[in-house]
Amino acid sequence: MHAFDVLGDPVRRRILELLAEGEQSSGAITQVVQAEFGISQPAVSQHLKVLRDNGFATVRPEGARRLYAVDDTALREADAWLSRFRRFWAPHLAAMATEVARGKRQRRLSGEQPQERTEGGRQGTDQPGTPHARKPRPGGG
Repeated sequence: MHAFDVLGDPVRRRILELLAEGEQSSGAITQVVQAEFGISQPAVSQHLKVLRDNGFATVRPEGARRLYAVDDTALREADAWLSRFRRFWAPHLAAMATEVARGKRQRRLSGEQPQERTEGGRQGTDQPGTPHARKPRPGGG
């Protein structure tokens, strides 16, 4: 199976994201994947097997548990293939990094404090104790 065929499946990508955080037991992986994708334990095991067989994951026994980790072999191969295309996006990413740095520098020089962001990415304006917190109206409204 080609690396991008393996990575084309959202369940396998999610498993790799979990493994990127560190070694995980098959039980822990199964629990997360079942909750997020609603698939059976045997289906999760099949995805783990595909990752192992194609050089994306390693497994080692520890007592009764099986611990999985990222194997970077296939990822390095995919990265090597993608390297010929980096020239299409690298300048855009570099330009974006420059603009972010420029904005940070301008805020720092102007003494402006960065606005706190909420989980959804919006500016936190309703947070108690922040400069933009809503003040209670007289009469409770």
